[in-house]
Amino acid sequence: MTRLVVKKNKVRQLKQIAIYGKGGIGKSTTTSNLSAALADMGYKVMQFGCDPKADSTNTLRDGSYIPTILDLLRERGRVEAREAIFEGYNGIYCVEAGGPSPGVGCAGRVIITAVQLLKQQNIYEELELDYVIYDVLGDVVCGGFAVPIREGIAKHVFTVSSSDFMAIYAANNLFKGIQKYSNSGGALLGGVIANSVSGGYQKAIVDDFVSQTHTQVLQYVPRSITVTQSELSGKTTIEADPTSEQAKIYRALAKRVEAHELSTTPKPMDPHELREWASKWSDQILAVERGEVRSAGAQI
Repeated sequence: MTRLVVKKNKVRQLKQIAIYGKGGIGKSTTTSNLSAALADMGYKVMQFGCDPKADSTNTLRDGSYIPTILDLLRERGRVEAREAIFEGYNGIYCVEAGGPSPGVGCAGRVIITAVQLLKQQNIYEELELDYVIYDVLGDVVCGGFAVPIREGIAKHVFTVSSSDFMAIYAANNLFKGIQKYSNSGGALLGGVIANSVSGGYQKAIVDDFVSQTHTQVLQYVPRSITVTQSELSGKTTIEADPTSEQAKIYRALAKRVEAHELSTTPKPMDPHELREWASKWSDQILAVERGEVRSAGAQI
């Protein structure tokens, strides 16, 4: 396993972003393909996995896992940040914060420790990075997972969501966290990456959700067997099938992230509003299924 050798050079302008989403929504798949696409565009990229499963970066390294910062701390007591950084596809720097054993400790505290380690040792400056992309689990479940938002480490936050209620519920919770910290220098919302959304009622639900919460869809990413095939081979779609339609979509997402400048404070729905909103959509979809109306709210 090749470790990173750091060379000190001039500092480049750094753009730090965080990508959130509930478990299983395709957050790490989206993040890794975004990192790969940005690297193909000539940028120096670090992907920073903040999920206790420590599997954010494995498709950037042919399916192999890397020692996490927490693993190294357990083993040695003290860690040089360079020991936890490994190179992946097209020179992408891969880092995994790691997490405690199930039922023991707090994964959020691990994220705090990992972020502080790299910042204190000036790794971002030494590597002359253009992008650091934090891949963060779920919604704002504790202080550690909120670090990229709360402390303004990430200037822009994006959330991966589908049209499923629990994915939207998690996104709405994230919006609450962004709203809470926005007045104290926290990160703002760049938009929603609509994953596994091909059109019809799925697109209509996501579009209505972003309208209700005063945000935007950054990119629609349809479900594709190409993604499954690529990940089974331990690679991103960008690497495994670079000319595929799905790779083109991820490259389009990368260009939108590259061009993105203006983030905003979302306006999340309160629990009652969210439940009422979801119930209305349930009624509309059921009416379509029964053939009572041609389309749900003229949106499907």
